[in-house]
Amino acid sequence: MKPLRAIASAAATGLLGAGLLVAAPGSAAAADPCRLGWSSTGPRECVSESFHMAPVFTLGDGICGGMISAGGTAFDGPLDETYHVYGAAGAVHSVELQILQGFPVLGEWGPILLRCDVTAVMDWHNLDTGERGTETRFVPASNRSFTREYVYMNTGPGRVHITMRTDHPSIPVTMDVVVP
Repeated sequence: MKPLRAIASAAATGLLGAGLLVAAPGSAAAADPCRLGWSSTGPRECVSESFHMAPVFTLGDGICGGMISAGGTAFDGPLDETYHVYGAAGAVHSVELQILQGFPVLGEWGPILLRCDVTAVMDWHNLDTGERGTETRFVPASNRSFTREYVYMNTGPGRVHITMRTDHPSIPVTMDVVVP
């Protein structure tokens, strides 16, 4: 009976160990690629800070009154290869902005007010390193409320001052974020 008990005990220990191995969270080093908004059990989740900017009111294409707004994430990176479509694969210590056009009155499938063809202009200044830059992205009036234009700003780590405006007369908005 003792050998049977020893075999059962070894089998139970093996199953428990295998269960712990499967249930244990994945670990990844900071050098591994990261994904924004994905689980850390695969490629690691970025160290990030999310934010939302106030809307920019603008005139576009003549007398059209428009509005753009943006939400963003400041992250440490490097972003994994899934971001190659946006030209941001491998980005480190950067900011991702998602720009939306107009104001959806009845939700994302209803009519959208305040839409004009405009080019969003993002000026940034890293207050810790002194680096500056400008990124632009055309935002068509035909975008639906769930269609976002993505902009990546390679700011480096530190406190970053971001100003969003358009290439037409507009009321710019500013925000300070900390990039990890």
